[in-house]
Amino acid sequence: MAREPLGIIGLELAHWYVTDLERTRRFYTELLDFAELGESDEARTASGKQKSLLFQAGDVRLLCSQPIGEGGRAHRWLAKHPEGVGTLVFQVADIEQTWRLLEQRGGTMIDEIQRDTDARGGKLAWFSITTPFGNTTFRFVQRDGYTNLFPGFRYYDTPRGGKNRFGFDKVDHVTSNFRTLKPMELWMKEVMSFEEFWSIEFHTQDAIERGNQHGSGLKSIVLWDPHSGVKFANNEPARPNFKRSQINVFVEDHRDAGIQHLALTVKDIVASVRAMKAQPGVDFLNTPGSYYDYMPERLVKSGVGQIDEKIEDLRQLGILVDGGKPHSYLLQIFMKEAGHLLNDPKAGPFFYEIIQRKGDPGFGGGNFRALFESIERAQRESVRG
Repeated sequence: MAREPLGIIGLELAHWYVTDLERTRRFYTELLDFAELGESDEARTASGKQKSLLFQAGDVRLLCSQPIGEGGRAHRWLAKHPEGVGTLVFQVADIEQTWRLLEQRGGTMIDEIQRDTDARGGKLAWFSITTPFGNTTFRFVQRDGYTNLFPGFRYYDTPRGGKNRFGFDKVDHVTSNFRTLKPMELWMKEVMSFEEFWSIEFHTQDAIERGNQHGSGLKSIVLWDPHSGVKFANNEPARPNFKRSQINVFVEDHRDAGIQHLALTVKDIVASVRAMKAQPGVDFLNTPGSYYDYMPERLVKSGVGQIDEKIEDLRQLGILVDGGKPHSYLLQIFMKEAGHLLNDPKAGPFFYEIIQRKGDPGFGGGNFRALFESIERAQRESVRG
């Protein structure tokens, strides 16, 4: 029997903790063309011991905070981890119901329900819980006419920075890496009332061809809230060569389990990626040419058949394609990790996925191996460099 849902409306924003807020501002407003909407005011910055900026493109909202002195949440996070997503914020319909259900199911609250009322009578209520996603917490908020982001935040009169010329639309899913999936899976199902949406297991091609002496594998499971459509894709390494798996390498570099990437949707991935590649500073994982040599045959075998895009355009840009029904597919590409793009290990192993869905709700099972191999190849090149 289906469990009573938490009443999640959607993912409101991801909250980052960063070492250099000016660098972060340049990355989002200049390279990714996000708008900067506002900032924490002086009182909030002083009390929270962190300065925060809000960036938005389409419905993608990112709050980024840099420590101001010691003792704040951003400072505590960065003492343990490189830059990364420390909080996911979900909007809910009824904060009391969400609290009650989480408490009944063994959720661990960090605080009581907090409340604020603005000058126009708008109401905000929120609380946070711990999770199995390393030190990343979940926050739940209910908004009733409350338009500010949070108490002590101020929106600019006019947004600054970019105009979203790459066409980002929304967060398609959140992907996280673990050394073991089961605690997270049980918690998401039993406490969060999420359900299984998709899963896959495989080994990389070199592991298959060379008797598991090289390469590695993984198990992945996607969990979702059917009522809001919020999806989490989650990975663990597979033996042999567990320690060399890019998933395990992420956990080591991140210094715990945690969020590896956010997938951002666009309406025209060819145009978006071409425009992003035309400027310096944004780089993507490489895809071997053989992937495109066999693409027509693979599309026929998978049942997709013809696609709208030119394969040579996809080859030139490194865009991957996958699907399982006639003319129903997805296109995706993965940026290199932040530490590489910003030339600073403290920027961390997080990266972004760009995705366009053309009727396929899946997660690119046919592309997982190509992605996995590309990340491992990039890691080997980084070591040699």
